[in-house]
Amino acid sequence: MFQLPFPVRDANAASGSDPFGDLPEWDLSDLYTSQDSPELKRDLEWLETECGSFASDYEGKLAELSAADMLNCVLRNEKINGIAGRIMSYAGLRYYQLTTDADRAKFMSDMQEAITVFTTPLVFFTLELNRIDDSVLSAHFKANTDLARYKPVFDRIRAMKPYQLSDEIEKFLHDLGVVGDAWERLFDETIAGLTFTVDGEELNIEGTLNFLTEQDRSKREAASRELAAVFQDNIKTFARVHNTQAKEKEIIDRWRGMPSAQTGRHLSNDVEPEVVEALRSAVVAAYPKLSHRYYDLKRKWLGLDRMQVWDRNAPLPMEDTRTVSWEDAEKTVMEAYSAFDPRMGELAAPFFSKGWIDAGVKPGKAPGAFAHPTVTDVHPYVMLNYLGKPRDVMTLAHELGHGVHQVLAADQGEMLSSTPLTLAETASVFGEMLTFRKMLDKAETQEQRKVLLAGKVEDMINTVVRQIAFYDFECKLHAARADGELTPDDINALWMSVQAESLGECFDFMDGYETFWAYIPHFVHSPFYVYAYAFGDGLVNALYSVYAEGDEGFEDKYFEMLKAGGSKHHKELLAPFGLDASDPKFWDKGLSMISGFIDELEAMEE
Repeated sequence: MFQLPFPVRDANAASGSDPFGDLPEWDLSDLYTSQDSPELKRDLEWLETECGSFASDYEGKLAELSAADMLNCVLRNEKINGIAGRIMSYAGLRYYQLTTDADRAKFMSDMQEAITVFTTPLVFFTLELNRIDDSVLSAHFKANTDLARYKPVFDRIRAMKPYQLSDEIEKFLHDLGVVGDAWERLFDETIAGLTFTVDGEELNIEGTLNFLTEQDRSKREAASRELAAVFQDNIKTFARVHNTQAKEKEIIDRWRGMPSAQTGRHLSNDVEPEVVEALRSAVVAAYPKLSHRYYDLKRKWLGLDRMQVWDRNAPLPMEDTRTVSWEDAEKTVMEAYSAFDPRMGELAAPFFSKGWIDAGVKPGKAPGAFAHPTVTDVHPYVMLNYLGKPRDVMTLAHELGHGVHQVLAADQGEMLSSTPLTLAETASVFGEMLTFRKMLDKAETQEQRKVLLAGKVEDMINTVVRQIAFYDFECKLHAARADGELTPDDINALWMSVQAESLGECFDFMDGYETFWAYIPHFVHSPFYVYAYAFGDGLVNALYSVYAEGDEGFEDKYFEMLKAGGSKHHKELLAPFGLDASDPKFWDKGLSMISGFIDELEAMEE
């Protein structure tokens, strides 16, 4: 065993109430102090009144507005979005802290229903905007520079113009949204409520998944088999959720006349279908030189003839298995951020000191990790389920990157700060890369370097190869559901059809692995979201190559890119770096970084 190039401690030696030290918890009072706070009551009352006033003032009149009046209309709409976003951020974050609590679930549902009712009169806004002639809007933008700043918002709204339905049906679909939300809640509450027993210990899903990175192979196997057993016990519920969500989407897409199930996601991501297809094709073509090659190396390191699914994320035999304290995780990430640019360290610091991170694993807490931007006049909140693994340090670096991005973009305002998903992963993956490079620079031996490189390759494969395999699974799932109801076995078969292709010939698949689609939240919450991870990783790999080559003024250009939020298209954002995602060679540039790391690992074996 050797020590990784940042301090780690035995779990039982850490101070504080948690084995990893004193883990931070959210302070949601920057949003509201409680669900009964007078400020929340005031905002709900304001929202109900203002939505009615907005509709009264503008419905049926948008085409006749002057440029100045149109700006006022947009600003009022932006404030409505801000107040509604603040309410739902509070309700949602409070719920995710304890999804099994009936009071929190009811509060979030009540808030969602109230806001849906209040905002239904506003459905006319985007519908009428899309009926205004292009020449009229162009004249408005020329006449008023403050209004022209919102042109990217208008462009994204008008991208839906060909798929717009009648005002009455659009209002109906708006109201119906709470039903879809209920299926998402059913999924969340089912996942959070699952219990697993491994070696006599009762665990939630996060604790059980954590066993898949244990050094002890028998524990990894036991956890995998327990996951499969519990998923199978609940498979009818998961299949019902997926069937219903996919059918609802198919109906809406069919009525809108969308050419594919993926079209809506591409539109919201402000990315061309051919760019996504170029990404997908490049990754699939690279499976043999990426995942297949790496996992065959790993098989040899583990001393196995065949890999099982519980070996995919196994630590290497020489890897240190002690846990990383929260204090050391914070120090590692902050050093990496500050070394890139002191401004990044300054932006990240408040997350640790002001209750903007909820880090601990707790019963009923939502699994996974995220950074939620809330609203532009507050600040983001980061959720982790920190278990002291080196990968958890990288997750912290990732989510903190999101948080820094969201802080920088906040000055754009509510309607322009939100970044398309394809670009939303830029700062997070870049933050991971900075942290990884910092750790790699500190490596004192070839063995340390090998473990770090292997860990980074695995993370990249999980971000690129695994997510594109997920994307292919979703494409198959939605295509099959359009032809009729899918049984659990049907969905299982679709899942397995992408696994061997993406992982390679060195894997065997245990009985029960076919159900592992069941716990992936993105399939339910955000169909086709997953390719954004691969997009972001490929983009950052290309971006980091420019940085590593010593591009003059890179840091300033990088900050300007993050500050732009959703105000610019990916072509415009990448142009200062000499990059273009619509060029097929762009993706090869990003993928070559991963294969280069594998080349180095193979060279170490010689």
